[in-house]
This record gives sequence, C-alpha cells and structure tokens, in this order.
Amino acid sequence: MCGIVGFMQDKSLADPFCVLKKMMDKIAHRGPDGSGFYIDGDIALGHRRLSIIDVNGGEQPMKNEDKSLICVFNGEIYNYKELREYLITKGHIFNTKSDTEVLLHGYEEWGYELPKKLRGMFSFALWDTKKEVLYCARDYFGVKPFYYYKEKDCFMFASEIKSFLEHPGFKKELNKRQLGAYLSYQYSPGNETFFENVYKLPPAHYMVKTKDSFEVVSYWQADYEADKNTSLDKFAEEIGEAVKDSVRAHKISDVEVGSFLSSGVDSAYLSSVSDVDKTFTLGYEDGKYDESSLVKPFAETNHLNNYARIVSKTEFFDKVEEIQYYMDEPLADAACVSLYLLDEEAAKHVKVCLSGEGADELFGGYNIYKEPFMCRKYNSLAPFIKRGIGAIAELFPAMPGRNFLVRHARAIKERYIGPTCLFSEKEKKKLLVNYKEYCNGREKKKTSGPEKTMDDVTYMQTTDINRWLVGDILLKADKMSMAHSLEVRVPYLDKEVFEIAKKIPVCYRANNKETKIAFRKSAEHVIGEEVAERTKRGFPVPIKEWIKEEPYYKKIKECFESPMAGEFFNNQELVKMLNRHVSGKCDCWRNIWCIYVFLLWYEVFFYPPRKSVA
Repeated sequence: MCGIVGFMQDKSLADPFCVLKKMMDKIAHRGPDGSGFYIDGDIALGHRRLSIIDVNGGEQPMKNEDKSLICVFNGEIYNYKELREYLITKGHIFNTKSDTEVLLHGYEEWGYELPKKLRGMFSFALWDTKKEVLYCARDYFGVKPFYYYKEKDCFMFASEIKSFLEHPGFKKELNKRQLGAYLSYQYSPGNETFFENVYKLPPAHYMVKTKDSFEVVSYWQADYEADKNTSLDKFAEEIGEAVKDSVRAHKISDVEVGSFLSSGVDSAYLSSVSDVDKTFTLGYEDGKYDESSLVKPFAETNHLNNYARIVSKTEFFDKVEEIQYYMDEPLADAACVSLYLLDEEAAKHVKVCLSGEGADELFGGYNIYKEPFMCRKYNSLAPFIKRGIGAIAELFPAMPGRNFLVRHARAIKERYIGPTCLFSEKEKKKLLVNYKEYCNGREKKKTSGPEKTMDDVTYMQTTDINRWLVGDILLKADKMSMAHSLEVRVPYLDKEVFEIAKKIPVCYRANNKETKIAFRKSAEHVIGEEVAERTKRGFPVPIKEWIKEEPYYKKIKECFESPMAGEFFNNQELVKMLNRHVSGKCDCWRNIWCIYVFLLWYEVFFYPPRKSVA
C-alpha cells in the first residue's frame, strides 16, 4: 500500500523536483517507510511506500530491464506469483520479488489488457518512454483511489487530491455544481469532485494520456447472470470455497495481518476463515450503541485476541474536522469517524487489516433490498395514485411513514440512488441560496440498456456497486486507514468471489424477511446460526442523541448561523431544521450532519483564514 503522484512535465517549472517532493510529502501518511521519484523531460513520477511485500526490495518508481517503462503503484496484486511464473516462461526476467514488477512485465506482454489479468486492489501509472504514453488503471471495484487534474496543458494525478495543492499549475476552485448532488447522496458522486477540473478515474477503467490525446476506457463491469438451476446449499458451498480462497490470497504479506471484528456476520465470517491472531472492535460509552459486549464472547470462543476501542462523544466530535482533511472531499457518513478511530487502534498492532466491505452489495445485504417484496401490494397501485399520495405526503413535515410515501411515488428505477437518499429537490430549493447554481439535475435517474430489464433488487445492487460502494464505503475505508499508515484489504471484493455472487438468483439474495440468504447460510457452517443471522448494524453512531446535547448543539448552531454557511444556505432554515430535530418534532440528524460536515470541509480547504489540521 502506498501513495502515488505525478504530472506531465511543465517546462515553465523552475524546479520540478521540488514541486514533486512537496506533492509526495503531502501524502506521506500513505507511505512512511520510504519514497522515490523519477523525472525526465516529459514526466515526473513520485511514490511514498508502505512496505508490505518484498520489504527490503520493491522500491518505486520501478523500471523494466531497458528502463523504457517506469511504474508507480498503489495497492496489492494477489495473483502476482502466478503471473510472475507465467511471464518467466514467456522470457521475462525479474529482478525483485515484488508485485510491482509484474505490472511492468505484464504491460510488456499484454499492453492495455493488463488489468484484466490482475487479481487485487490497485491504482497505478506507467510511463512508456518509447511511445511517450502515460497508462493508468484502477481496480475492478475502486478499492484504491485515483484522481487526476486536467486543465488546458496542465495534467497531474495522485492518490489524494491534496497533493495537487502543491503544484503551481493547480487552480484551486470550488466545483459548486457538486453540492446539489452531495446533499442527496451524502457523498460526492460520479467522476467529478468538489474541486474544479479534478476527476476520479472510475473503477474498472484505464486511462491513456499523451501530449495530444486523452482517453478513458472501461475494461470490466459488474453484471449479474442468475443461475436458477443451482440449489441454495450448492451456492452456500461455492461461496464458502470462494471466500476461503480469497482470504488466502489477501493474506499474502511479509508483515502480520489482523482483522476488524464487529457483531455482524461479515466480519465474523472473515475473522474465522482468515485464522488471524489479532482482531479490532469499536464501541461507544453509550451501551445502546456498543458492539464490544457482543464481540467479546465470539472472540473468546474462537480464540481471537480482540482489542476494543471505546469512544467518547468528546473524542468523536474532536476528530471530525481533522478527518475532513484526510477525506479530501466531504463525506456525511458518520461511520467514517468511527472507522478513523478504529484504524488508529489497529495501526498500533499491525500493518495490514482485513475488512468486510462489499458483502452487502455483492450478496444482497441491505435491508432496503427487502422493500420490493414487502411493498408489493402498495407498489401494485396505479402510478398516478402513488404520485398523488407522494405529492401530498411531501407537503407535511417529517413524520413516520412520510419518507416511504414520498419515495414510492416513483418506481425504484426512477428514484433509487443508494441506501441513503437525503434532501429532495424541493428541500434543496428551500435551503440553498442559489439552487440553479448548485443543482443542475445531474442526479436525475435514467435507465437504459440492461438496466431496463433488471429486477428491482438486482438494479439496486448494481447501483450500489457502481455508486455507493465506491463513493462512500471504499472511499472512507481507504482514506481513514491510510491516515494511520494502515493497509486495509477487502476479501469479499474479489473478482473470483464476484464470479459466484453474480450467479445467485434473487430468491437466494433477499426476500421480505431476510437478506444475504445464501451468504448467511454459507457463514452459518463456520460461525453458527446465531451470529450468521444477526441483523446488520454497520457502525452505529449515537449522533442522533449527541447533537441534542448542549455542547454539540451549540457548536452546530454556531456553524449554521455563520457567514460561511450563508454563502450556500439560508441560515434561518438551517437553524430551524436543527431545532426541529432537537425538540423531537422530526428525526433529521443525517441531513443536519450532511450540511455540518460540508461546512467543516469547506472551512478546511477553502474558507479564510485557512486552518491547519494536518
């Protein structure tokens, strides 16, 4: 695990090395074990290293034999040994035992088809000196980030946006158009970012950049192809075999590997199969939200050393602003604060941790996937009736059942954007001081091609894999772990595991009472029925109650009343929303948190006087 940066050479730079070094230093937390650079007349490449495989070798940027190819790489290739053996039979000569060198020789052998051969999490950039081509690629699910800045003749890339701030050619401007979408999604969706001209290379895409051309190409997509002839028991068996195989691959390391452990099925299954020694759990002083008491007996039964981090409300709120710096973009998922503190604890003991991200998206684990079965009678009503009921419901303030009626005014394929959908367009028009400037309708749903024929559950899963998973779940997993120089690996998000998941029919994924049906049955053989059937909790955070308490209510209220907030929002409407929640008239803590996080992030990166939280 590492951090990478680079830029196409700007001849006007007096000292390109100094600029590159500053960019590298900005993400030193991603790789505190070493650094390296490559500069020629056309390209500058930088690397920060966290030594996991071939600790004493594998320095980057790495070159091939004739030094015509130079590579910087962030991630792990889990099938690198098999690929290495194959490439040796084809005449390639290796000088290290690192997975990075497989990318160099793999590019020589397969060219732009290289990513299809890889099993792992990766973002890398490879400079071909003979063709004067910069070739970059990102892994299948987007586990590892890859940002690039493209404005006229200035082009640069990095693992984190903050690296760009050190380049004199970077113009730091707020992309106001992203705010409207963020208020709906709770994260920054799509390929744009909150910084003008900064983009995300999408998962399962590669990029080719020359002096005169630029192209982004898809090399894979997550398509479900249900196999209705295979039994539930057989699927459970195949899932078990795939998970065990993936865990074996993900444990390849020259340093100790640990695992996160919550009270749910995903991490419990992973911890048991992986046979790790150290596990890590997060809890809260508020017993209602504390999972450590459920984890302890499981850890003892399975002879796992468990380290529990118990978090106080003061500690939680004290970290929120610092976290915005590491995130690069605002993320209103409160679990990212929990994850930051959990990663901090794990980093004291290990360098690598396994985590259960992806199981819900691949196997059908979110409770919202039960809705198509639970609401069949209501959904059978004529569309114009549901639209009318939804329009009336939207006129009322927040109350039990209102969101259901508003949501179901439209079909799933017309309105579903993920497990969390916050502000409606009407609410945004009321809150924003310039709705048209911040909202341009990009988040409106359009279905086409295969999506039109998908069942509702498969449509939601596919949407979550392509949006929620990469925009929220994996983003916080990467940024929060790397803030502590900890490598997090996600065995469920493995292309071989997906080969099994994509064949599971809907009836073995979810129904009106259950989620992850086949997956839970597979886990039951390893961890027992009680743990395998537990309801999903994620990282439950007591913010709903905390923001009603005076110190935190006051802090948020002052933020909402500030001139900074007034640049974007109607201050009075923000305070009114906060007070309605505090008085118990509505439950809108997620909406409050979404805006509060955005304002903290804006203050860190844009609002003068700029605070230093690094």
